[in-house]
Amino acid sequence: MGQLSLSGLKKTYDGKQVLHGIDVEIADGQFVVIVGPSGCGKSTLLRMIAGLEDITEGDITIDGIVMNDIDPADRSCAMVFQNYALYPHMSVRQNMAYPLKIARLPQAERDRRVAEAAAILNLTEYLDRRPAQLSGGQRQRVAMGRAIVREPSVFLFDEPLSNLDALLRVQMRIEIKRLHKRLKATSIFVTHDQVEAMTLADLLIVMNGGRVEQIGTPAEVYRNPASLFVASFMGAPAMNLVPATVQPNGHLAFDIAPQLNLPPAAELGIGTKVMLGMRPEAVALSLDPAHGLPATVELVEELGGSRVAYCRIKSLELAVVLPPGDEDYEGRQVFLDFSSNAWHVFDVATGMRLALPVGDRPINQSRRSLVSA
Repeated sequence: MGQLSLSGLKKTYDGKQVLHGIDVEIADGQFVVIVGPSGCGKSTLLRMIAGLEDITEGDITIDGIVMNDIDPADRSCAMVFQNYALYPHMSVRQNMAYPLKIARLPQAERDRRVAEAAAILNLTEYLDRRPAQLSGGQRQRVAMGRAIVREPSVFLFDEPLSNLDALLRVQMRIEIKRLHKRLKATSIFVTHDQVEAMTLADLLIVMNGGRVEQIGTPAEVYRNPASLFVASFMGAPAMNLVPATVQPNGHLAFDIAPQLNLPPAAELGIGTKVMLGMRPEAVALSLDPAHGLPATVELVEELGGSRVAYCRIKSLELAVVLPPGDEDYEGRQVFLDFSSNAWHVFDVATGMRLALPVGDRPINQSRRSLVSA
């Protein structure tokens, strides 16, 4: 079992609060990814779960047992560190067996667990080598093997792929996902890389400034961001954010183009300022003046399987996923159509998403109605 509960967790360093009451329920067997920018408190939270950081306030519970005062070695958690933390003078076999030796398990049991973990991680032929004789990916697998042999209730990963090159990161990401499917153990993975977060997670926890901004599946977080921070942090390129105001007719309009008759939001009150968000793939780009708002393409980013155009409308830069084809758009005037139903409306003051019809149900509006007369 590996059911984990975090209740009202707070952490203070030298009088400064760095975690502001974290409440999370993690089911047995879930792969949870904590994602956020550097300094948001995600690694501190992970270390508190492991018992490597004291808890200022709140409770950590694993399988119904409060862990606050339990020694790290007795928490049934195994941690994989960013820098591998391998002993250079020991062989792979000795590194993997070390926590079992400390726990005073019989030699036969140590050998069995090491052999099983090595087979799972394709390390059997490297058991007698030392870390210096291994590649970065192999060292990371040894660090994972050392965690596996403990047969913990909860695996903790602290940015384990950040020291690897791009290709190895992808390979190790796949290996970690396969490993989780095989072991079915509760896993908590900390990263600042949103691609890792989106591809690995069953459940995503987005953190910012020591607080949880949103909890949900990767699809939920991407499609329905709870705040401006989540909208701009999750997604590459980020969500387009455009200032807008409720007009006298009860409709929203871009501040940069008040002639556009956008969806109704009369419940906010005339003159209310909001931020409208739309993902780059939801904006349609055309060369036909009858299909949207004029913009200039300043740059096209080639991503292999897709292309992204960065378009300028007055002071705003908007990202748009281009349609398939070889059309050269850079430096040209194009026309952007915002008639999709994929709008999100955010409160400017709080930064939180507003549950308005504009973002939650289709907009019955033709493309041509977006163009001023």
